[in-house]
Amino acid sequence: MIQSVDRAIRILTALQGARRMSLSELAERLELPPPTVHGIVRTLVAHGMVVQDRSSGRYQLGPAVLRLGNVYLDTLELRSRAVTWAEELSRRTGFAVRVGVLLAEDVVIIHHEPRPDGSRQMPEVGIVIPANASALGKAMLAFLPDEADDLLAGPLRSMTGETVTDAAEFRKQLDDVRGTGLAFECDEAVLGESCVAGAVFDATGLVVGAVGVVASTSEWPVGDSAVEAVRTTARTISRELGAARWPAT
Repeated sequence: MIQSVDRAIRILTALQGARRMSLSELAERLELPPPTVHGIVRTLVAHGMVVQDRSSGRYQLGPAVLRLGNVYLDTLELRSRAVTWAEELSRRTGFAVRVGVLLAEDVVIIHHEPRPDGSRQMPEVGIVIPANASALGKAMLAFLPDEADDLLAGPLRSMTGETVTDAAEFRKQLDDVRGTGLAFECDEAVLGESCVAGAVFDATGLVVGAVGVVASTSEWPVGDSAVEAVRTTARTISRELGAARWPAT
């Protein structure tokens, strides 16, 4: 491992989680001397990966990070295959649709299809949701036993009073998902927001992502037709990626 590269990545990761941090806060987070952190940050600033707010002097992620993220999305086969079907799923159900991938203990949204009712909605591509509090995360973790074990080795993060944090209950939910390919969550990540999601598999049978509809909790539970639409969409995207079976168990 190259130490300087490792430290630079740790700085970017810290800024991702905290949004804005001072030099001293970064040094404390990384447990490094401030001059060492300052040198790395200056290099990241020179390349546009980090910018400094003029009024506060605090640092945040820069525009070059977005450019790299867009390149990643453009080359991601799951996203390219899912876009058309996500739009169709939104049209059929009337709900917003998310497509996500697993990154360590989080779900990263790689595609977001807004509700088709014309209401004002924030774009969600790039948002991060704890996997244990997300139907998308549960749909993937059910078919990734090693990742699930790693997550359950520590305490499960609680986002709301409804988040499942009991390991035994969480494992039971994953067992249920393995049988159906579908996962559910109600108010677990954000109060007032609920989701049903289906796992997506590739030609090797490996789960590579998940797709789901997002409804307000006042509309929960969603009808059988919406659940079946999620199932069909997850199966269709999986087949386009070469999966022979769905769920691929």
